Amino acid sequence: MAQTARDTALDVLLAIEERGAYSNLALTNALRKTRLSSRDVGLTTELVYGTVGRMNTLDYYLTPSLKTPLHKLEPWVRNLLRMTVYQLFYLERIPPFAAINEAVEIAKRRGRKASGFVNGVLRGTLRNIDTLKLPSKEKNWTRHTALLHSHPEWMVQIWAEAFGRETAEQLCEANNVRPALALRVNSSRATRDELLEELAEQGIGAHPSLVSPYGIILHEGLDVTQLPAFREGRCTVQDESSMLVAQALDPQAGERVLDCCAAPGGKTTHLAELMGDEGEVVAVDVHEHKIELIENVANRLGLQSIKTRAGDIRRVVGDAGTFDRILLDAPCSGLGVIKRKPDLKWRKVPGDISEIAELQRDLLNTVAPALRPGGVLVYSTCTVMPEENIDVVRAFLAEHPDFEPDPIAPHLMDVLHGAIQDDCAVQLMPQQFDSDGFFIARLRRKQVN
Repeated sequence: MAQTARDTALDVLLAIEERGAYSNLALTNALRKTRLSSRDVGLTTELVYGTVGRMNTLDYYLTPSLKTPLHKLEPWVRNLLRMTVYQLFYLERIPPFAAINEAVEIAKRRGRKASGFVNGVLRGTLRNIDTLKLPSKEKNWTRHTALLHSHPEWMVQIWAEAFGRETAEQLCEANNVRPALALRVNSSRATRDELLEELAEQGIGAHPSLVSPYGIILHEGLDVTQLPAFREGRCTVQDESSMLVAQALDPQAGERVLDCCAAPGGKTTHLAELMGDEGEVVAVDVHEHKIELIENVANRLGLQSIKTRAGDIRRVVGDAGTFDRILLDAPCSGLGVIKRKPDLKWRKVPGDISEIAELQRDLLNTVAPALRPGGVLVYSTCTVMPEENIDVVRAFLAEHPDFEPDPIAPHLMDVLHGAIQDDCAVQLMPQQFDSDGFFIARLRRKQVN
């Protein structure tokens, strides 16, 4: 029997739960192996991201109809129930009985004895749908918010402590919005206006980014690899917030630049483009197999100034010489990109943040001596946690009197000025510009007197 959208989605959900696969990679790999219509590809994507993103809320709604605890069910049964309840509660365009009937048919194919159980649980949930209420917001704000917006309670609590309840709830809500697909124009081969005009001629809806002068936002998802502009190296895929990192560093033609944690190469290639491909960008990544990713994107974009090295930057930097500019896009908790990787919020635990912040401080201290006097260092992460961001920068400056904050506003578009912290840093939140959550700080090494 041909694989359906729901069968495919269930396989991806099982890969995420049983093998620890990442949702975006597992979905991409599964879709490549199917011959689903574009409509079914859209449904599969919605079911995967929606079910993963809303998991704790779906479990809450399922529990009253279960005699057997959810965690004791077979994985495929558990995920089939979650996926169907997601349709019942969140996809109004799918008739409830159609969703249940499809689930029962899947159950018959995968384990006939389970079909009656699946049917009973789902119909019981549907009967109770109007009586299933979330915990009171007044009595338990954290639990209410965690279930309303489908986040771990500990995450909601630390965001409330860091930003206040209103901002924390806005952040949770934004994380459930499907991200738009963004393209970065390869400025060495095209202009943004030229690419926008080309997309319009191809019947593809798009508009210029308000966040980055190099960004284009597509109105609908599509296979970007099939675009002539992509194949010819005139654009690449990159989120708007991520585009700001290279802009903040502002590398100049002929300079020597170090990109410390470079894979998969989006920021590396942007640096080379901004330099007019004149100079040297040394791209380092600890994972040797990811070096090929950087080289592939550089080759597609026609960039010759990038030199790759595999290894831990803490060992590589010692013999790499000095640099005019350094980019440290540090490993982080990733809590700014949950809308792209919804499974990430369920993988994290509170201790992860303190642990990764210690690594970030270590990396920053290690690479700083490789910057020449007068040079610029940009520290960035794709998270929203102050402990990983502004706290790391302030601690570094306190310990390194030879470094000073450098104004970041001149390198950003005016719309971002409200997100600036301490003059040298910007913290973008997912709810502000519909882009990823990102932190970027610009520091300068003082000239020797």
